[in-house]
Amino acid sequence: MIKIEKSTPTINPFGGINFVIDQINRSGINELIDNQLGRRPAQAEYSYSNLFKNLWSVFFCSGDCAEDLNEHLEPFLSRSPHEKIADADTVLRVLKSLKTEKETVISATGNPYEINKNDRLNQLNISILLLINLLNKHQYYDFDYDNEVLKTEKFDAQDTYKHCKGYFPGMATINGMPVYFENRDGNMHVKTNQEEVLERCYNMLETNGIKINRSRMDAGSYSKKIVDVVARHSRLFYIRANRCEALTNRLIEHKSWKKEEINHIEYEVCSIDYQPFSSEKAQEAANYRLVVMRCKKGDEQLDLFTRDNMKYRSILTNDYESSEKEIIEYYNQRGTEERTIDVLNNDFGWKNMPFSFMEENTVFLTVMMMCKNIYTWLIAIFSDKFTDLKKTFRLKKFIFRFITVPAKWIKRGGQMILKVFSPKPYEVLQI
Repeated sequence: MIKIEKSTPTINPFGGINFVIDQINRSGINELIDNQLGRRPAQAEYSYSNLFKNLWSVFFCSGDCAEDLNEHLEPFLSRSPHEKIADADTVLRVLKSLKTEKETVISATGNPYEINKNDRLNQLNISILLLINLLNKHQYYDFDYDNEVLKTEKFDAQDTYKHCKGYFPGMATINGMPVYFENRDGNMHVKTNQEEVLERCYNMLETNGIKINRSRMDAGSYSKKIVDVVARHSRLFYIRANRCEALTNRLIEHKSWKKEEINHIEYEVCSIDYQPFSSEKAQEAANYRLVVMRCKKGDEQLDLFTRDNMKYRSILTNDYESSEKEIIEYYNQRGTEERTIDVLNNDFGWKNMPFSFMEENTVFLTVMMMCKNIYTWLIAIFSDKFTDLKKTFRLKKFIFRFITVPAKWIKRGGQMILKVFSPKPYEVLQI
């Protein structure tokens, strides 16, 4: 039988959250949020920054939805003498107030779709990244863009190409950090309106002094309008090309291939000068470099068009300096974007959207995008002080190794002191 001795109820099992909030408070993020979003009415008990931190604290303490604030975490978070904790309904009500109206766009085939963009929150996200030096003005960065299905059964969710209901947002990242987000109907074609999304994104980054060196996108961005926008705003770009009859004929005619080993697989690669989209407006179509790789299929089935058993993939680029292998290996690194979506879904609540409508969920998704970026900054700071932390850790491991430490606030000599029950060097993070 285990003998039990009860301890004081004022001990917080998530003591590490005090250091997270302290770093945020000292960084200027609070003031930035309240200045950009505006002061709330005089009778309002909580500021925007206060409520954002309440929501972020839920996920830093292993919660997965706003309601965990009431059900599990409020008794512990409220013990901090420096923070006011609202209930989940207040947090969500204020998030709703930040929504913007949906807009209707018409596709090339005449079908209407709804999109939602929130310029204030996208700008706030970039401002936070600049404030905490994850981005720097007048510096060049590599840029990734992708559309990813967010599975959900919300009221206005549509059937997606993945045979589930959801939204189909577009998101841009730099170094794995989300920098821009727009929500879209789940049944919207990936290329519809994408050139306008990218134009808005590039313009916002440029307005903030952020320059783009290389842009990298999948075949969902392979259209003349989109390529023109990307080429105009990037030094270099790399976009997966779709196969068409003209390209197939060029590949059949091409005889000069060289062998390269990429990711332990032997490929044949080549480069050809290529004028994409020439059937649309030949006089306006630019010439680019097409880097092509091919390898044998797993069977002997011949391709109907190329009349061989090779699998072809190609990348459209304006990079004439790098080798085929360098371009292919650089393009293959774009899996970072998909990993970022996975992290947002599983670590930062994207798979548990709290609202019924797209425009409200856009607010939640963007605010949690900020939380993900702030975590990138925090783990870099704390991993320099704690040997059992690494910058690459996912949130769950960070919670286990840093957040879950018993702690209590005590008053001594007229001061509030955080007493931490751990041999780890939390004292180097003096609050």
